[in-house]
Amino acid sequence: MRGIASCYNEHAIRVSDSYCSRPSNQAYLCPKQNPSSRDSVTCMYRVNLVSKQKQLYITLTWTKKLVGQGFTITINSSEYPSSKFNPRQFRKKKGNETFESHNFEIQVLWDLSVAKYEEGPEPVGGFYVVVLVNSELGLRLGDKNEIEEAVGLKEAGFSMVSRSERFCGSGVYATKAKFCETGIVHEIVIKCGVESEEGTNKGHVLCVCVDKKTMFEVKRLRWNFRGNQTIFVDGLVVDMMWDVHDWLFNPNSASAVFMFRTRSGLDSRLWLEEKTLLTHKEQDRVGFSLLISACKNPD
Repeated sequence: MRGIASCYNEHAIRVSDSYCSRPSNQAYLCPKQNPSSRDSVTCMYRVNLVSKQKQLYITLTWTKKLVGQGFTITINSSEYPSSKFNPRQFRKKKGNETFESHNFEIQVLWDLSVAKYEEGPEPVGGFYVVVLVNSELGLRLGDKNEIEEAVGLKEAGFSMVSRSERFCGSGVYATKAKFCETGIVHEIVIKCGVESEEGTNKGHVLCVCVDKKTMFEVKRLRWNFRGNQTIFVDGLVVDMMWDVHDWLFNPNSASAVFMFRTRSGLDSRLWLEEKTLLTHKEQDRVGFSLLISACKNPD
């Protein structure tokens, strides 16, 4: 009987395969479109509390509205219902707030006064967001050195388990993602458009590219509006799923959903033997997911 690794290797599409080395053929999609704009980004982090020997999940959502940019924080625990804290995102660029959640004292410190943005509501530099749980460092984001002087704490023990992005505009969605802690950041581009050849429209097509290389294409999209494809990134099995039914057939909604999800457990890495996988820590086997929600027109 063949092992699971050999089965996946036969069908999975690798980022490094020669199949992907050919030039991207997105040019046939018409009309030529600019990438859609990103109006919200939600990241969920798993936080390991050393003092309590427990885990919390901190969800941070960056939003961009006409009146300004900001973020919300949600604290989740397996023992208690979720609660949400909104640091008055449209009024303060810098602050320090404390609240109670799940019998924990949560303190949030942030400074967005000189934050830098490239595309969308998520800052890329010149900021910090710090979450303390019972005075223990839970989450630390940003690059501002001032936070070290403000709180004087060591690095936090957290990892991102999911990321969700919402786009509005054309059928081109560009983002970046790191599928595991030891991996690299990959550029991802998804295109939904009309295939044309010598001025003739041949029908809708879905094209998925990673690091400027075409991973796969789905033609006759009006028949294949839902589906999935397995790819191979950084030694991980990644399932890519899509649902573009409303984007094609519902003009009132005109929305599409795409998800990249790494497999966890024994199916997660192709080149490792099962005995090696069984020795890995549980946190190393938790998968990562990237969800992209897209609509043609803003709400």
